[in-house]
Amino acid sequence: MIITPAARWTSRIWLAAGFLFLYLPIIALVVYSFTDSPVPNVWAGFSLRWYEKLVGDEDIRHALFLSLQIAAASATGSVVLGTLAALTLERHPRFRGRTLFSGMINAPLVMPEVIVGLSLLLMLVSMQRLFGVPERGLTTIWLGHMLVGMAYATVVIAARLRDLNPQFEEAAQDLGARPLQVFFLVTLPMIAQSLLAAWLLTFTLSLDDVVMSAFLSGPGSTTLPLVIFSRARLGLDPTVNALATVVIVVVAIFVVVSSYMIALREKRLQQEQKAAMKAAG
Repeated sequence: MIITPAARWTSRIWLAAGFLFLYLPIIALVVYSFTDSPVPNVWAGFSLRWYEKLVGDEDIRHALFLSLQIAAASATGSVVLGTLAALTLERHPRFRGRTLFSGMINAPLVMPEVIVGLSLLLMLVSMQRLFGVPERGLTTIWLGHMLVGMAYATVVIAARLRDLNPQFEEAAQDLGARPLQVFFLVTLPMIAQSLLAAWLLTFTLSLDDVVMSAFLSGPGSTTLPLVIFSRARLGLDPTVNALATVVIVVVAIFVVVSSYMIALREKRLQQEQKAAMKAAG
């Protein structure tokens, strides 16, 4: 297929437009975090006053710490439960109730988050009336986020398990390894990258969730997205821009470092494979 110069330039223009649509608002947000104006989209000279105000804003600091706690806990729980669910679905393709089990795992992916949040709220209120626990707060938000995150983690991990060569696990079993040993010594190292990807995905989903947190939060358990949303209705100042800039910088550093580590690991694996092939030859 011959690509004409006009088609090549058209594709480049559409690509540039797509990148501008995605990243221009982020760049504008970062730039206006340094404005001296109290209006978040008006430039009135360079200033760091909003970063100083951010450091002294106890509500935002408390909400950020709470959101990080919930996101880390829900991501960890989602990966653990998602790994168990993925192993069940991929290593046991036939068992009674498999269709129902698969449907229940995937239901949070297709159901509106409002419906999931409302149903969880009604269930937790009923449990609190009957047993006195749990009270709406950190625990209930964590349960709701983990419910949704488990579905995403299951999809990511199951896709990796589906691509694994079962001969490695069978060889370990032939050598006398028990099922737990096979999982921890053979399967787990091969799906480690998918576990990390699932953890990062569910961490991000939990960190920026608004709908589920709004239903399940209680007094003293307001997450960062809820704080920003409540302030947006009253009028924002560039403090939110400063907070977003800090988050963007931290995430960018983490992505660069993790990508570098993954690239080093893949390079080392390729070198080990080449050395093994030479030794076998």
